[in-house]
Amino acid sequence: MKFLNGLQPAHDLTYNDVFMVPGRSGVASRFDVDLSTADGTGATIPIVVANMTAVSGRRMAETIARRGGLAILPQDIPADVVASTVARVKAAHTVYETPVTVSPSMTIGETVSLLTKRSHGAAVVVDDGKPVGIVTEHDGADVDRFAQVREVMSNEMFTVESGLEPRDYFDAMSGSHVAVAPVLDGGVLVGVVTRTGALRSTIYTPAVDPDGRLAVGAAVGINGDVRAKAEAVLATGADVIVVDTAHGHQEKMVEALPLVVAARDAHESSSGRRIPVVAGNVVTAEGTRDLIAAGADVVKVGVGPGAMCTTRMMTGVGRPQFSAVLECSGAASAEGRHVWADGGVRYPRDVALALAAGAGSVMVGSWFAGTYESPGDIHLGNDGRPYKESFGMASSRAVANRTRDAAGFERARMALFEEGISTSRMYLDPLRPGVEDLLDAITAGVRSSFTYAGARTLAELAELATVGIQSAAGYDEGRPLHASW
Repeated sequence: MKFLNGLQPAHDLTYNDVFMVPGRSGVASRFDVDLSTADGTGATIPIVVANMTAVSGRRMAETIARRGGLAILPQDIPADVVASTVARVKAAHTVYETPVTVSPSMTIGETVSLLTKRSHGAAVVVDDGKPVGIVTEHDGADVDRFAQVREVMSNEMFTVESGLEPRDYFDAMSGSHVAVAPVLDGGVLVGVVTRTGALRSTIYTPAVDPDGRLAVGAAVGINGDVRAKAEAVLATGADVIVVDTAHGHQEKMVEALPLVVAARDAHESSSGRRIPVVAGNVVTAEGTRDLIAAGADVVKVGVGPGAMCTTRMMTGVGRPQFSAVLECSGAASAEGRHVWADGGVRYPRDVALALAAGAGSVMVGSWFAGTYESPGDIHLGNDGRPYKESFGMASSRAVANRTRDAAGFERARMALFEEGISTSRMYLDPLRPGVEDLLDAITAGVRSSFTYAGARTLAELAELATVGIQSAAGYDEGRPLHASW
């Protein structure tokens, strides 16, 4: 990457401070762009879901991996839950979605609460192990919440057989004017497929492990028996292990990281597979080099740019994210390693700029919190708009979860100190309520950025991108108007 006219400022830059300049390009189509990352994770798009309790869970991990990204399970989740979550993600199909299933006797109230767990908004009614109908939120509208599903379900299901190509599913469903269909294998329900999902399966390539199963990562902290925690994560079959703390450039991280690497190396000796170790967060070249020297394959970059983070306002500590990524990626590249840009992305342009600055992948948190696939339940505001609650991982709410096994006095003491928002409303975008909808927007914008720069790969974008500096007025000029002036 180079700065326009060679003018690199003396001050640090946020994503809003910069823009990319179009250059001569021979890339004719967005589909000529390969978004696969070279950071060793196997992801086919450079998107990582942050290890936040309100964002990353089983549904999110499964959905993101099916579209080529990677989700990191939070360190606050109990080890047995991490193991079961990884197992369920691994058991999920790379094309079919895991169905929401209900029994004919289940109440409409219970069923409606489950429908928002998936963006397709349908549940398959199963009786004695066989699908007998399908029910949607529309079917339950204006019906007594204690009525049973059998009273409103559609008995005439359009089903498809397993083993077809995604385009065949799309054509079959389009011809019958249905949006979602159960997938059967000899009469047994094995998943559901949506018309849009089938189309997406022709665009995205799933992120999978060597056995062809969906990929997922998990995080550990730097306190307690770090090696034992790392061994437990590796034993689950997780594909990436993230050593995570807000201040990654500290002695405890430098001491903990080799323990995780040793556990990883022992796992490699027994399994024959090397699992990438990610560590962070830092914002300087020195911090990046220190974590790489301690064994990190990937360094996580970002202090304070997250939507739920109050670190900069509370402490004055942090760094504008574009400059942090640019400096840290340069240091990592010199060592043959990579960085993840963690936090501060609000629009597809920010993802493109992080990649132009040299990030191997971009970590997204709060942006994905307000989607069907995030772990929380949907609430309705006073205006009727649906939202989910999100919170920072250094907030008192997260600290309370993390220290649930500590003595009451110690928990109370730790809860007095926080650097994150404990509750925030993340409204679902009516145009993009599912995380796949957001991925469509992100990857469309990023692919287009590549064509403007004349780049076909992430490495080419980081080499060819030309970035300029703009004023707040310059940034505002680029914002679209949704109504006339």
